[in-house]
Parts: sequence; structure tokens; C-alpha cells
Amino acid sequence: MVRKKRPDAENFGGVCYNPLLFLSQMKLKRTLGKSHFFSLVLLLLGVAIAAGPVHGQDPTPTPSPSPAATPAPQRGGTQELNAEQVAESTVIIYGLGGGRQTLDQIRRTTFERGKVRMRNATGSMDSSNYQRWIIRGENSAKDKVRWEQELPATRYSLMHVDERIFGVFNDTVFTPQDEAARSFEQSMFRGIDALLRYKENESKIELVGREKQLGVEYFVLDVTDKKDRKTRFYISVRTFRVMQLEYEELGVKYKRKFYDYRFAQGTLVPYRTVLWADDREVEEATIGTITFGQKVDEGMFLVG
Repeated sequence: MVRKKRPDAENFGGVCYNPLLFLSQMKLKRTLGKSHFFSLVLLLLGVAIAAGPVHGQDPTPTPSPSPAATPAPQRGGTQELNAEQVAESTVIIYGLGGGRQTLDQIRRTTFERGKVRMRNATGSMDSSNYQRWIIRGENSAKDKVRWEQELPATRYSLMHVDERIFGVFNDTVFTPQDEAARSFEQSMFRGIDALLRYKENESKIELVGREKQLGVEYFVLDVTDKKDRKTRFYISVRTFRVMQLEYEELGVKYKRKFYDYRFAQGTLVPYRTVLWADDREVEEATIGTITFGQKVDEGMFLVG
């Protein structure tokens, strides 16, 4: 007897999609249909989309005295999501179903090592190795961060401790140049964490709408923190991953794109990022290794 193939297997090229299996295996299937992916996100959020049918209620229709035209549902069934629902859906995805609680537990500390290319004063790109240590605080401003760059002839660090930025070279504290300090600050407060930790940071969020670029549809979400730093996030309607962000500072328009998403200890991480300033590439960073939750020596944040 030939068993009839399940409809979901037919729809997805023989891949049977199971939301519970998705969460337990902690990986996404590229071949998933949009509606199934959104069903998972909305199930985790506990969000009911008003435009769609609500299952499990009384099947008896309620007559309407003056029926009105209902807009046709958009693809994926997400036309009614508001700013908070989009933001919280994104947090859930980056925590692979565990959301904010998982991110807080796993990312108590971070150690990251990789390579970075930066444009120098002559216009060419310099390559170097970097390391980053983070001890997570109650919000981004309370984080302790040490970013160390290894140049061919020397090594130095930029640090964020007690809400101030300073440099360390040969155990001597120095004040970094304004441009270096701004770049370091942007890496802390203009990254994906600005969205993932918007509640802890008491930031305001606003859903600007939707936008399609090169055939890809995005939610466009603005996040403005307590220091009035506004960052615009482009979140894939299909996957709820942040693919791009934009911000402006001192008249320069910056754009950062995220590539090569992978799973690291139960959380979602882009392993490659590229930063543009006024449409000119100025930085490319590639993660070699990243670990969360390991002990980080508090002494490396003490100087003098």
C-alpha cells in the first residue's frame, strides 16, 4: 500500500515542516513557506491577527448588519502586526524561540575573535585581527566592553566602562580621537542589540511601514534610545532577521548590512557585517569564533 504524502511535504519539496522540530533542532529551513514560518512566530507571540480566521472559536458566523469590504490579506498573514509585535517577533527569532530570556541567560558574557578591514586616511583598506570581550549589564549603557585591535607593529584597546569610553595602550590610559570614539560607540549602540534590547534600554519604537528592495520585503522599524539616537532597522518579512540598518550622525549617512547568519549556542548571529558611510564601504568585520557565557576576567576592565 502506498502511503499518501502529507500536504506539507508536497508543498515544501518533500521536507516536512514541524514547528517543534524547528525549535528543538535550532535551525531554519530555507525551503519553508512563508505562511508556516509566520504561524510559528505568531504562535510564540500569542498574537491573533485580526484579518485572519481565528480557529477554535464558535464556528457559527455572526451576521453583520452592514457588511464592509475587508482588505485582502497580504502574503504571510502579517499585515496587522504593530511595532511591538514586529520587534518581539525578532527577539524571539534571535533567541531561537526562547526570546529575551534565552538571550539574557546565554549572552551574560561574550568573547569574540575575528578579522576587520577598515578604510584608512589614504583611502585604502587595512586588515587586522580583533578581539572583543563583553560583560552584559542591565542595559546597553551598563555593558562593559573591551575591543582590542592587533596591528602589524602594535596592539591597543578601546573600552567602555561605567558609561565612559577610553583607550589603553601598554597599560596606559589615553583619550581616543573623536572619530575612533564615535565608531566604537556606534558599534555598541547602533547595532542589532539596539533592537533586541529596546525594552531594557527604554527605547521608543515606531513601525514606519514596509519596503521592498531587490524583490525582498522588509518591515521598516525605527528605534530611538534615551539619548535620542535613532536607528532604522530593515527586518525581513519572511524570516524576521535584521538584514540592514541605517542611521545618520554629523551629517554622514551610515548603512550596515548583515550576512552569513549562523547559530551560536542557541542564538542567531551574523558572522559578517559591512558598514558604508555615504555609500562608500568603510568597514568589513568577519567573526572567526564567538562564545557566550564563559567567565570573563573583570580585571581586564580595570586600568591604572
